[in-house]
Amino acid sequence: MRAYQLPKGGAGIEALVQVERPDPKPGHRQVLVKVKACSLNFRDLGIVRGSYRMPVRDNVIPLSDGAGEVIEIGPGVTRVKVGDRVAGNFFQRWQGGEPVADVHTSALGGSIDGMLADYALLEEAGAVKIPPHLSLEEGATLPCAGVTAWHAMMEHAKLKAGDTILLQGTGGVSIFGLQFAHAMGIRAIVTSSSDEKLKRAKALGAALGINYKTTPDWDKAALEFTGGAGVDHVVEVGGAATLTKATVADPLATNSSVTAATTHLTSVQSQASPSVTAPTVPSSTARRSAGRRASSPPAASPSPAARARCSAT
Repeated sequence: MRAYQLPKGGAGIEALVQVERPDPKPGHRQVLVKVKACSLNFRDLGIVRGSYRMPVRDNVIPLSDGAGEVIEIGPGVTRVKVGDRVAGNFFQRWQGGEPVADVHTSALGGSIDGMLADYALLEEAGAVKIPPHLSLEEGATLPCAGVTAWHAMMEHAKLKAGDTILLQGTGGVSIFGLQFAHAMGIRAIVTSSSDEKLKRAKALGAALGINYKTTPDWDKAALEFTGGAGVDHVVEVGGAATLTKATVADPLATNSSVTAATTHLTSVQSQASPSVTAPTVPSSTARRSAGRRASSPPAASPSPAARARCSAT
């Protein structure tokens, strides 16, 4: 089969080469997928550049996110069948609950081969069926950024209609978050350094766009917009440079809720926000990735195609 291969993490984009490999064969409870579409996340670029701090195997096939059709199943497989359209779960051996210490060893495109090949070998439990109303291209965008945004907003924050969320930037996680918010009646505030991107975000349903270059105190602008009440949740993708302002955007400690999405930030505490979640997980299109406890993307998400209309800040 054709595949793209990176000799080692940090080798640079010019080191990515097309190679021929033997067609893989599914083992016990494994499935073979003919890959039809892939999507790019910032974590993939970090692996190529050498800025990704989790282990990367030599001669790895890159990309965590991809989708295709099951063409062969191994012994013991019952959850999927030949002909099913599936996407690969980011962590092939983490389907739910708290992650075990070696969860990273099953990360597609890092510790194990990813999706940038004619065929991908997936664990049965690591292949998620794509809903009929989504194309393979749309399904390929869900595993990293889509699940990240969904978990941050719905599993962690448990947002509901009428709540207000602050989304940083216009990368994949934030744009997915904006679409989820718009579909569920959640008021969204979006920050960006680009007025053009903010215009696009408003077209997707943002209630307010704040240019953090021309309005450095964007946290205060969010407070003013909410009449001093603050937002109900912040999806934090900026890290140390923005975390303090993110907590200021919700001044009430009893209501504070920030999902810290900074790569490898393992212990964050803030007096202004006692509810700060910072899972240790890989990067995504929005530059960072929040916690992922669900093994499958939401079945009825807004169109992922909007990600292509707003590039990462």
